[in-house]
Amino acid sequence: NVAEKIRRHDGDIIVTYDTHFENYMDTQEGKNLPVPHCIEDTTGWSICKDISSVVDRNPNFYYYSDGDIVRSRIYKNTFGSIRLAEVINEYEDEIDEVIFMGVCTDICVVSNALLVKAYCPELKITVDASCCAGTTPENHKAALQTMKMCQINVIGE
Repeated sequence: NVAEKIRRHDGDIIVTYDTHFENYMDTQEGKNLPVPHCIEDTTGWSICKDISSVVDRNPNFYYYSDGDIVRSRIYKNTFGSIRLAEVINEYEDEIDEVIFMGVCTDICVVSNALLVKAYCPELKITVDASCCAGTTPENHKAALQTMKMCQINVIGE
């Protein structure tokens, strides 16, 4: 669903990478979620090829290079990316809508959507539920409900 939506999309695209390091288990997240994942430069850190190839070929792939952002890729080691919210805030006057997709609905998607909502309260923010997945189906639904309550549009349910 994500690859097809990107293929049809005619606007800018920004991809965030959940990025952890070898010391993940020593971090607060690692202690509370003791499942090493998204360790930098591992297979689990990479975006799947179906999505990555579509993103790389998209002519609207947002280009921004500022240390932690390279060619529309924001590397983040937190649930939500403050940097993503800052970039969107910087260009808010040029943006009609931000559409979120991804995993994990109940952790990263909800965190990023709410951060952007806090930075840009008048910007239309949408989450495409058909392009998201949560830790469980119940958690996915709960995150979607939370976002609806915070005036984030949810489509694709």
